[in-house]
Amino acid sequence: MTMARAELDACDSRSFHERIAADLRDEIMSGDLAPGSPLPSTVHLKERFGASGATVQKALQLLKDERLVVGRAGAAVTVREHRQRTIRPAPSVAATRPGEPHPWLAEASRHGTRAESRLLEVAEAVPPSDVRAALGLAEAGTAQLRRQLLTIDDEPAELVASYYPLEIAAGSAIAERRRITGGTPTLLAELGHPPRLSVDRVSARVPTQEQCRALKLPSDLPVLRTLRIVYSDHERPIEVSVLVKAGHLYELQYEFSPEGGA
Repeated sequence: MTMARAELDACDSRSFHERIAADLRDEIMSGDLAPGSPLPSTVHLKERFGASGATVQKALQLLKDERLVVGRAGAAVTVREHRQRTIRPAPSVAATRPGEPHPWLAEASRHGTRAESRLLEVAEAVPPSDVRAALGLAEAGTAQLRRQLLTIDDEPAELVASYYPLEIAAGSAIAERRRITGGTPTLLAELGHPPRLSVDRVSARVPTQEQCRALKLPSDLPVLRTLRIVYSDHERPIEVSVLVKAGHLYELQYEFSPEGGA
């Protein structure tokens, strides 16, 4: 069997309603089906895909479960107004002025949404291997862990596990089970370790069981996993975070400027 044939068979192994949902999902996420607009009628979708009404309804139910569309009996199924949110990572590592909210919360407020963070865990822990490598820890080395769940309009948005060197976290609010006013970037600056550079490594992965539960994912759609390394002076890593969000509900926006002349 050729590779192309094998790949085709793998795609065909999905249920018919899953393939229909995949095509509609792509149109929703690309904007071809705009926020607030109705989906094509069941009759149209039956003709387009050569499917039964029951199969089309199963496809639409998948999209409802994924929080991409909304609909009720007797009404058209429409694309959610916030079908996919854009996350701009850069502001989230900036320190804030006294009295200002964390940049992540402020950014959500500017877009007319209500963002909250819920602290799940504060503990000394052995980080994942890639986090240990970024922090320069030995195989069994530990770091200070702060795990949070971020929500937008009461819906789970992002699972965040942040790790800090013990020598920085010891005796500070980082090691305490409470919110940190202004966020850890502000506190790190106050501790003499101002964030200078943030490096993101983003990958798509199948969600773990914990991620599925915390983010209330309806299926095995991929999540976006960001490994974020924050450096202070002398290129010292002061924070390494693993941020996980639903890949079909969020996109990352990075902005770059050309350097040097043409």
